Amino acid sequence: MTTMAQWVAGARPRTLPAAVVPVAAGTGVAIGEGGFVWWAALAALFVALVLQIGVNYANDYSDGVKGTDDGRVGPMRLVGSKAATPKAVLTAALGCFAAAAVVGLALVVATSAWWMLAFGALSILAAWFYTGGSRPYGYRALGELSVFFFFGLVAVIGTAYVQVGWSWTSVWVAVPVGLLAMALLVVNNLRDRQTDEPAGKRTLAVVLGDRRTRFLYAACLLVPFACLVPLVFSHPFAALGLLALPLAVRPVREVMNGLQGRALIATLQQTGRLQIVFGLLFAIGLSVNLA
Repeated sequence: MTTMAQWVAGARPRTLPAAVVPVAAGTGVAIGEGGFVWWAALAALFVALVLQIGVNYANDYSDGVKGTDDGRVGPMRLVGSKAATPKAVLTAALGCFAAAAVVGLALVVATSAWWMLAFGALSILAAWFYTGGSRPYGYRALGELSVFFFFGLVAVIGTAYVQVGWSWTSVWVAVPVGLLAMALLVVNNLRDRQTDEPAGKRTLAVVLGDRRTRFLYAACLLVPFACLVPLVFSHPFAALGLLALPLAVRPVREVMNGLQGRALIATLQQTGRLQIVFGLLFAIGLSVNLA
């Protein structure tokens, strides 16, 4: 029987900052513009978290049954390690998607944000077809683009919208948030590049190759800080996000110096730490309204 610790490990908690940070940033925008709605923010956080966990379980299931997790150097996978049956992991993934759909629908109805129904449905489909189906887009170098779109643009703009309505600030804020979410997948795929390619999994790291993937990772970590510069003219305290810059030094240095394989698991953890610290400082800064 699969233990609770194994289910938690299978949920890949180190990737959860990708769900927390966009909601925090979108809520920071809403607070700064005087439209904070606590229950809408909590509902958005719940949807983001269970979608992220659902993605992880769905990825575990699909890669496990296809055999692409054989010889994996990263954290344990439930199906690949035979710690859980494919059916159990699939049920967990579908349960997460169902929970996200129910709460998301309730949020849409309560806020009359009907346009978000389409993006909610698209988010669930994207979560499944990342590695699921006969032509998964995660095997065709589109995973990072999807992460930027859903855990950057959709999550930040959507979170702000259900609280304060349309905000151009949320569009700009979504860019650095999306790039840091991308960084998690870039370093994850860099770690698995040498086993993904023989398994037929053509991630962006496989397509770009080792050197260019490392430069992409560095850009995903450093460009978000440059994005703060024009924003400080309208939201001066957004500069608080710069305090997280020292946390980018070590992972960028290690990746650019050629760290690979299992050693990149620690880099993934460092990336998640940077993302959550940057995101929370950024959100706090955005929430300060000097008007």
